[in-house]
Amino acid sequence: MYEEAPMTDTVEDFDARKAQASQWFSDLRDRIVAAFEGLEDSHAQGPLSDQAPGRFEVTPTERKGPNGEDHGGGKMSVMRGGRVFEKVGVNISTVWGELAPRAQKAMAARGVPGMEEDPRFWASGISLVAHMQNPHCPAVHMNTRMFWTPGAWWFGGGADLNPCIEYEEDTEHFHAEMQRACDTHDKSYYDHFKAWADEYFFVPHRGRARGVGGIFYDDLNTDEWDEDFAFTQSVGAAFLPAFQPLIEKRRVQDWSEEDRETQLRHRGLYAEYNLVYDRGTKFGLETGHNADAVLMSLPPVAKWY
Repeated sequence: MYEEAPMTDTVEDFDARKAQASQWFSDLRDRIVAAFEGLEDSHAQGPLSDQAPGRFEVTPTERKGPNGEDHGGGKMSVMRGGRVFEKVGVNISTVWGELAPRAQKAMAARGVPGMEEDPRFWASGISLVAHMQNPHCPAVHMNTRMFWTPGAWWFGGGADLNPCIEYEEDTEHFHAEMQRACDTHDKSYYDHFKAWADEYFFVPHRGRARGVGGIFYDDLNTDEWDEDFAFTQSVGAAFLPAFQPLIEKRRVQDWSEEDRETQLRHRGLYAEYNLVYDRGTKFGLETGHNADAVLMSLPPVAKWY
C-alpha cells in the first residue's frame, strides 16, 4: 500500500515537492473561488435572481504547536446566502508537526512505515463542499491532498456528487469527467476509484449511499511522485468541468416546498455521514486544526424526522 520514501530522495527534494504541491492546491482554490463567484454574478434568471450575488469571506487559519510555535495554516473561504450557493466552503491548508498518539496509532494501523518511531508529518490540500439554494442543483464534495512522513508519502482525494433530486444525465456527466481524468493516467483507475467511492461514501446506519458517487482514492504512492502528483492535478482540474455545467443548467428551475423538504432531509444524511464516518473530519479535529474549517462541510440548514 505504501512505498517507503526512496533513499535517493533528499530532504531538499521533498521540500521542493511539498512547495510545488502546496502552491498548486492554492492555485486550484483561486480558480474555483473565481468560477463560483462568476456563477453568482451570471445568475440572470431563476427564483433568487433578484438577490445580490454572494461573495466569499476569507479567514486565515493557523495551527500552533504545544508551545505556540508555528505549525502552518491556510485559508478558510466560505460563501453564505448567495443566490446560487446557500453555503459553500473552499479551504486550503498546509500544516506540519507531530501526530498525537491516537492519530499516530491510526496511521501505523493503516500500514504507514515508521510511524511508531517518528510521528512527524506534513500535509497539504484543498477541501470543498457546496450546498446549493436550488434543490434541483446537486451538492458536491471535492478534496485533493498530499501527505508526507519521514517514512512515506502519498496522495489522496476525489470528488462525489450529492443530489437530493437526481437527474440521470447529470450523474452521467459528472462520472464521465471523473473517468476522463482517470483514463489519462491509468485505464484501471476509474473502476477502482469509483468502487472505492461507493464503499467509502456509504452510510451504514441508513443502509444507503450518501449520494451518486464519483471517485475516491487514498494512499496513492506508485513510487513515481511526479506521476502521482500529475494524476491528483487531473482530478482537481476535472472538478469544474464536471460540476459547473450542472449548476448552469439547474439553477434556473423553479422548486416547490416539497422539493425543499427533500433537500433538507438529504442534508441531514450528509451531516450524519460527515460527523460519524468521515476520516478527514476525524483527522482534522484530532490534529488540532481549526474546528470551523474542519466542520465547514456541514450544511447551513438540515432536518431530521
